[in-house]
Amino acid sequence: MKVYIETLGCPKNFNDTEVAKGCLCEERDFTLADSPEEADIIMVNTCGFINDAKKESIDKILEMSGYKESGESEKKLVVSGCLSERYSKELFDEMPEVDCFIGVNEYERLPEILRNLHSRKNLVSGCVGDTLPRMRRKLDGNPFTSTLKIAEGCNNYCAYCVIPSIRGGFRSKKMEDVLAEAEELAAAGCKELILIAQDVTNYGIDLYGEYKLPELLRQLCRIDALHWIRLMYCYEDRITDELIEVMAAEPKICHYIDIPIQHAADPVLRAMNRRSTGATIRSTIHRLREAIPDIHIRTTLIVGFPGETEQDFEELLDFVETARLERLGVFAYSREEGTPAGEMENQIDEAVKEERLDAIMRRQLDISLAVNQAKIGKYLEVLVEERDEDGSYVGRTVYDAPEIDNAVLFTSKRDLRAGDFVQVQINDAFDYDLIGVEV
Repeated sequence: MKVYIETLGCPKNFNDTEVAKGCLCEERDFTLADSPEEADIIMVNTCGFINDAKKESIDKILEMSGYKESGESEKKLVVSGCLSERYSKELFDEMPEVDCFIGVNEYERLPEILRNLHSRKNLVSGCVGDTLPRMRRKLDGNPFTSTLKIAEGCNNYCAYCVIPSIRGGFRSKKMEDVLAEAEELAAAGCKELILIAQDVTNYGIDLYGEYKLPELLRQLCRIDALHWIRLMYCYEDRITDELIEVMAAEPKICHYIDIPIQHAADPVLRAMNRRSTGATIRSTIHRLREAIPDIHIRTTLIVGFPGETEQDFEELLDFVETARLERLGVFAYSREEGTPAGEMENQIDEAVKEERLDAIMRRQLDISLAVNQAKIGKYLEVLVEERDEDGSYVGRTVYDAPEIDNAVLFTSKRDLRAGDFVQVQINDAFDYDLIGVEV
């Protein structure tokens, strides 16, 4: 049977798809299709976190259902992922074109499930086990950049978030399994390893009784083939002095960290059920920059959270201006059913949310431009990602995560391959791009 998988959402979802493909490729009776047209089974791995993501997932399911009717043979349509986990009963009743719904914890059973698609099924079983098991993956796209999920689920219960109810409580992957998977990825050509979880900094607390991310990083740095190790989704209150010391000492660890702080005004942080305060956030930023002067910090912010006053927003705006974080994304609060925030009074008008979002992004645009212009004349290591039609190249610096951060557009006098590391002199800069030439 040929299986085509369409993936939506965050890097954790794409990681899950690689696991799903890995499980299928171990079976003789499954092959992976390059397009839905040639597939016997079409699978959509969905996102269900915010309203826009849910709409995108529904639209994609409906699009894929069209291939069931247009093909000569009878195709099957399977929906997995967060939307399926969250709304499986409703979707099962409302979308008869879907043959099977599975959740986020069924990928190990996927071959068995697909072999038995004789009637419509709803197979969302919820979270099982106390640890995140290791499963073989089939890498998509370029092998030189790979994510590695070191934990699943979350125990933070932020007021706006449904992740704990979708993915369950926090469960770390055993360190020996993480290291074994990293070795396999390195052997397959991985040069940039991106550690992901709902909360990377919480790694190990459930298995070992203490935060084990610093030790894990030390062990990963011993894998020769790895060149960059990047940290995503780090909670501010668990960025310890030990973690900072390891980041500063180990040359393979990117001088880059993703810290989703969400807000900077204490009343909003308390309402969000976040453990950080404006003061602790500023202190952590200071500690990082003092130990690693060239570190680039990424964050995400939420504007328009219920009860966010003009004073709260002005405090957030002031934080953006004074902290001058190198990478920043901002979202308008999305009201989600089943969350404490969804039931709160003082919901913010959508127009106000958009005004506040635009104001933040206008300030950040100037900051991003200034950060980039400061790089003019410098020599930066760049990971080559692709070649443009005009013969120039596109790549990323150590300060940029794939898909979400800046790109470097540069020329070279020689032929380069995706996955090469080169030195590039930066000679121009824009809001979110750098221009240069290989030296």
